[in-house]
Amino acid sequence: MENKKFLKLNDIEAYKISFRLSNHIWDLILKWDHFGKDTAGKQYVTAADSVSANIAEGLGRYSKKDKIKFFRYSLGPLYESLDWNEKSHVRKLLNEEEYSYIFSEMIKLPKSINSLILFTEKKLQI
Repeated sequence: MENKKFLKLNDIEAYKISFRLSNHIWDLILKWDHFGKDTAGKQYVTAADSVSANIAEGLGRYSKKDKIKFFRYSLGPLYESLDWNEKSHVRKLLNEEEYSYIFSEMIKLPKSINSLILFTEKKLQI
């Protein structure tokens, strides 16, 4: 009897990075003043949360085509999050260390997401 290994959410590097990062961003934004939270903060959190959420939704889809569609969808909010990271830094809502950490994690994600897409296209059975 062959022992098949199924891909799980926490096996996906792009998911782990984006999930951890969105929670880090959440924790930082909770400390912002009301105006910062209400304007940039809400949109930044929504965009950051959408990266891992789209990866999770893609994994839950049945066909390769559907999976890949949602993995690709995750790139949109990723680039939106990069924009909010820049704005938050320029507007002095994030200090240099916070900004740099988030940026260094975010720039890992396009390659990781594209690797997930390639894996899904070439290796996934379903």
